Amino acid sequence: MGVIKNIFTWWEGATFGTWLHTRLRGTRMGEDAQGNVYYQGGSHPDGRPRRWVMYAGANDASRVPPEWHGWLHNTLPDVPERALPAAKAWEKPGNVNPTGTPAAYKPAGAPESGGRRAAATGDYEAWSPDAA
Repeated sequence: MGVIKNIFTWWEGATFGTWLHTRLRGTRMGEDAQGNVYYQGGSHPDGRPRRWVMYAGANDASRVPPEWHGWLHNTLPDVPERALPAAKAWEKPGNVNPTGTPAAYKPAGAPESGGRRAAATGDYEAWSPDAA
């Protein structure tokens, strides 16, 4: 089922077409700290190089670090290791988007965090269409 599923779907990995294109025309350009591998091959009709990523795990665009995002969108002319200065000591690594996971942010009034909202202060007056 895995091979047939990858022919038609993309959400659990690369489709067969992307995999084949990567094997035939892709040049491996680098890898990030999360294991995502970046490729370049061919060009768009306007002459820009075609660039793509093969994710190590789930296909989630928030897993692409900012420096590689710039390279994917042709903002950087070369791979980040050669085009960008070294990272500063105070810079933190990026985080994956936790939405939909147990690590997602839950405000104080959310049912998942106890469902307790702050008491109303009385400074709110509901709108009424009959009010002047």
